[in-house]
Amino acid sequence: MQRHYINIIDQDSLTLETDEAPSPAAGELLIAVDFAGVNRADVLQRMGLYPVPEDASPIMGLEVAGTVAALGASVEGWAVGDKVCALVHGGGYASHAIARTDHCLHVPTNLDTKTAAALPEALLTVWHNVFTLGQLKAGETLLVHGGGSGIGSIAVQLAKARDAKVIATAGGAEKCAAVKALGADDVIDYQAGNLLGALTDRGLIGHIDVILDIAGGDFTNINLAAAAPDGRIVCIGVMRGSKAEIELFHILMKRLVLTGSTLRGMGVSRRAAGFNDIQREVMPLVKTGVIKPIIHSCVPLAAAMSAHELMQSGEHMGKILMDCSAS
Repeated sequence: MQRHYINIIDQDSLTLETDEAPSPAAGELLIAVDFAGVNRADVLQRMGLYPVPEDASPIMGLEVAGTVAALGASVEGWAVGDKVCALVHGGGYASHAIARTDHCLHVPTNLDTKTAAALPEALLTVWHNVFTLGQLKAGETLLVHGGGSGIGSIAVQLAKARDAKVIATAGGAEKCAAVKALGADDVIDYQAGNLLGALTDRGLIGHIDVILDIAGGDFTNINLAAAAPDGRIVCIGVMRGSKAEIELFHILMKRLVLTGSTLRGMGVSRRAAGFNDIQREVMPLVKTGVIKPIIHSCVPLAAAMSAHELMQSGEHMGKILMDCSAS
């Protein structure tokens, strides 16, 4: 069985190539990929800034959805032909990909595989960082930076579904309106100028329990000021820079926790535990339509570079996907 996949030539060049599809090992599925999600980690990998673990596929792509094409040994609960979405250990930018069964989710009947492809990375990222590390509880307030992103849009919906108050930031009036429509209690346009001033005017300084930060850089001290006593700040991205000179006084006086994570850094067992929680706590909300992935656009697999350019522009609202089925 042939596989088509995207190969990195250099940080500015990607090509579509062909080889033999891999065979699933014990506890794994081979997925005939319909759609793959595009994530900022993929862009960083292309640029040489996101090292690939030795046991991972060097092919980009961390999430896919499609149909089970083959089963590895000792696989239970799956059959060839089942619809599946999965987090993969690399290899998602391809017509066929390998996934561990404990990193897979059955596609609910109310979703097609295109919509399902927007779920695995965002659900795991939000669950792990907001609810496991951030320990967000009902009645608390969450601040989501980048509420219009694939991750941010899921964070807004899931936090509201679990009875939290949600404040979000987004770039531009159109995105702010879209994030507000997802259920956010308030949305601040960070492009309008003084974000700290906007938080102050709304009486939010010192009252945010959990902050999900994809920005880093100059937003770091704003987060420290905005956090409530015993607040938790979880950094998952550095779009505004990887360095910040911080005011430690906030951390000392308010007993703050400043932490962060990456999906690859979670390790296999933590990812599996996250998917177990998601299956129990989150998928019922997906099946009933309480949580709906937002898809900005879908491009052919061969146009992967254009998808990356769109991701880097920051102009998208929701998830960017690639169609891998006709490669």
